[in-house]
Amino acid sequence: MAFLRGFGCYLPARVVDNAELALMVGADPAWLLHATGIEQRRFAADGETVSSLGTAAARDCLKNCGAAAGEVGLVIAASGSGEYRFPGPATAIARGLGIQGVPAIDLPMASAGALFGLSLAAGLAHQYGNVLVVGSEIMSRVVRLEPSWRDTAVLFGDGAGACLVSATAGFAEIRDSVLASDGEFAEALRLYLDAPLYMDGRTIILHASRKMPRAILQLLERNGLQPGEVGTYILHQANLNLITRVAQAVGVPEAKFFRNLARYGNTSSASMLIAAAEWRAGSQEKLAQPLVFAAFGAGLSWGAVLAV
Repeated sequence: MAFLRGFGCYLPARVVDNAELALMVGADPAWLLHATGIEQRRFAADGETVSSLGTAAARDCLKNCGAAAGEVGLVIAASGSGEYRFPGPATAIARGLGIQGVPAIDLPMASAGALFGLSLAAGLAHQYGNVLVVGSEIMSRVVRLEPSWRDTAVLFGDGAGACLVSATAGFAEIRDSVLASDGEFAEALRLYLDAPLYMDGRTIILHASRKMPRAILQLLERNGLQPGEVGTYILHQANLNLITRVAQAVGVPEAKFFRNLARYGNTSSASMLIAAAEWRAGSQEKLAQPLVFAAFGAGLSWGAVLAV
């Protein structure tokens, strides 16, 4: 048994709206909004790193939970945009929290990493007590902000989110999860060491709009729930079109899907936890309602998590 104790997030101070980005990529600001549903995104400052963003989100999470860093027994950090091949940001985040010696695991997974981390945390909480899951990304440094790459560059922003999973108490129990991966189309979303992020958008949205709803429906069916009984769906904030497609495929109103994409863009593995932190901050009265988390990303990897 494992529980969600709370969430936190950190967003860099610099706001990049469509008017500013349009100058970089040679596009019309109105087109950017129409094509993506994004109004603005955050870009990290020169001195900020994936681990520093993650540490700030982790601190916010612990504060919101009323927990001390010393209570954390395991750190799981998801990121596809870390500055190094290794080490990943997990140990640096633990150090930033002052908990050296606590095991820290990296999940180098873009977009779906936080979801996989949440599922792993639920399974490991009985052994480690409190598991801190962090998703942190600086996507502005792995895309090319120029006209020839604009279809990809305009989607992404920077930020970090965090979640504390506990073996003993929380506002919702993590009941079940469905995870899946398939490397057949892995080349459709990739980041080489010496090249900017590449995404075949058509292939990705085709697979995501099919596989994510299937995972959600599979999860709900084996737990005896109908899609309409879920209080809130919190998805990886990839793009507005995908969220709309998932809502239609599952057969529930879009209003049940929490969205903050317009303010932050696609922050990859940070996005789901940033969304969860904002949902939690504004939805204290809805704690009894079931939650479904879902994501799709590089690998290709996807899945869903149920909390009740």
